[in-house]
Amino acid sequence: MTRSATTVGVLVGDGAPMLEVAVAPRVFGIDQAGRGGPRFDVRVAGEYSRPLGTTAGISIGAPHPLDALDEAGLLIVPGWRPPTGPPVGADVLDLLRNAHRDGATVVGLCLGAFVLAEAGLLDGRRATTHWHYLAEFADRFPAVEVVDDALYVDEGTVVTSAGSAAGLDACLHLLRRDHGPDAANAAARALVVAPQRPGGQAQFVERPVPQFHTGDAVADAMRHAVEHLDDPALDVAGLAAVARLSRRTFDRRFRETTGCSPLQWLLHQRVLHAQHILSTTDLDIDAVARASGFTDGVAMRPHFRRIVGVPPQSYRVSFRTE
Repeated sequence: MTRSATTVGVLVGDGAPMLEVAVAPRVFGIDQAGRGGPRFDVRVAGEYSRPLGTTAGISIGAPHPLDALDEAGLLIVPGWRPPTGPPVGADVLDLLRNAHRDGATVVGLCLGAFVLAEAGLLDGRRATTHWHYLAEFADRFPAVEVVDDALYVDEGTVVTSAGSAAGLDACLHLLRRDHGPDAANAAARALVVAPQRPGGQAQFVERPVPQFHTGDAVADAMRHAVEHLDDPALDVAGLAAVARLSRRTFDRRFRETTGCSPLQWLLHQRVLHAQHILSTTDLDIDAVARASGFTDGVAMRPHFRRIVGVPPQSYRVSFRTE
């Protein structure tokens, strides 16, 4: 089967989220031919020929049958119903396998990654999906190397993305990768969005502060830490002292409570605090670092980048609250 690099197939499932369904047709539906860019033939087909339901309660009708996607050089599954819903049909799985075998790039946005995994296209590959479903994704598909801290993962002929807006990032990335930065930048301007967020950028899922139960030694230490994050002298030994436990006992009980070490948790809380300051103030990076318990910006940056995925200044640019 001959496939065209400018034919984009969008495969919509019954019960998919409206936002995810709209992303790919909108990005690739922008006609750039007038400026020497690509003009795509976007074909939207439904899992079923009947009207499809969406999470918004709105029914939609896909204008093309499944076989209209047989010429697509780029085939996108834009979200899907939750994995507890009806199973994916054999015709959909065969369509995806055949497309990949023919050399098409196959993409799963958000829960569309589950469909690609069901087709066996993610075995032995790195992939991501919406953060809420990452654990279930890993359990159901052990042959997939699940990436839990990325907006999208590009494995060449297979691309997956995290939820909602990350699908937009993935589509702009595909435009940039296959048709050049001018095409991606033009689409971003039309959509009034940032032209590029790196795929390795974390999904920015804030981990909430744990519920502190009065009288619990570990909870008392965690409460003390959250109230004194700006104190550079605050360390694990000090938290153990607040809990009135030996360092070894405190470490063990802390891991039992949180699933991570006290040091990991403390660093994460400091970085979360730095994120908040970066997005709500104009303090310089060194001041943000000191307010979060780091000696200066140089000491904070490697921890911030490791946990968040981007440098502090890049985070501020993306998330500064006016």
